[in-house]
Amino acid sequence: MEQWESQGEEGLLIWDSSVWEKPESLKSEGLGPVQSSKAKRLTHLKPGYYTPPGKPICVPGLHWVGLPLVGLSLTQGPAMLAAVCWWTGRGWRGSWSRDEDKRLLERACHSWGRKVLHVFDRGYASSVWLGALHAYAARFVLRWRHQYRLLFEGKLKAAWKIAQGKKAWGSRGLWDARRRQWISASVLAFPVRHPDHPDLPLWLVVARRKGSTPWYLLTSELVQTEADAWKVVLAYARRWQIELMWKTCKSELGMQSPRVWAWHSRLKLLGLATLAYAFLLHLLSAPFQLVRRWLLRYAAHRTGRRLRATRVPLVRLRLAVSRLWLAYPPRLSRRTRPVVDVS
Repeated sequence: MEQWESQGEEGLLIWDSSVWEKPESLKSEGLGPVQSSKAKRLTHLKPGYYTPPGKPICVPGLHWVGLPLVGLSLTQGPAMLAAVCWWTGRGWRGSWSRDEDKRLLERACHSWGRKVLHVFDRGYASSVWLGALHAYAARFVLRWRHQYRLLFEGKLKAAWKIAQGKKAWGSRGLWDARRRQWISASVLAFPVRHPDHPDLPLWLVVARRKGSTPWYLLTSELVQTEADAWKVVLAYARRWQIELMWKTCKSELGMQSPRVWAWHSRLKLLGLATLAYAFLLHLLSAPFQLVRRWLLRYAAHRTGRRLRATRVPLVRLRLAVSRLWLAYPPRLSRRTRPVVDVS
């Protein structure tokens, strides 16, 4: 953060939650009910097969919150891991989602203050969370739900009605990293207030693209020009980095696979895997470029153009470190014995 601040750059703290699923476990200590995202994908409507259940499917597991720290531009380097938290909603260890989020928000604001811009998805769109952000004076970009109402020009309107029929401030081409194609998008903004927090000045930034649902971004940043609006949109677009984090942690590092019964043993294994993930992200930084290049060539050499041109080769780097570890294992069992003078 100090380096970015000296260069005039800005950091983004991306918030999102997931679940740690163990559907076959019933006796493991500390597990609670979580809504299964895997079951949600498997029960999507498939014409010609069957009608899936309409209610959410809950399985044993843990709740999971992650906070990666990323730069607003690609020149600021890869993402870094700021915090990870697991908690359960059942038993004497049970907690509430907003309580865990409040603890993380308090630590983040104590560490960085207003130096970072907090980015949230629609799951955080609520009056309670807006009050918490206002209490800690946090800068934020929050994707608002289109049916939630806001105060605009003295009237209470849904977000989609505020932007209905309004002309865009401007349009430009953006690169869609998920679909890997260029898209044309437009943007406009409105000064709004929340009915439960009338003393909190807010701006509603609306980003539109053809054939897709608009983004309704509620922010505490001052938006007076088209450039300010695009800055908010691009900040939220960087939120895709946390989806890559979930994919790496669940698939590559196997954080959903520890087969232990005790609560503390499970947290120790998850903590070790988290440290390994943070170490891999640290190896992707610029000072380790030569070491990383040698390591990939030595233990995970690839000749394909797509793999060699990947900007963040996290999968190859994990494989290379693993092979280097197996080839030259450290002597962790060898302890230094104190020298005793018997003379």
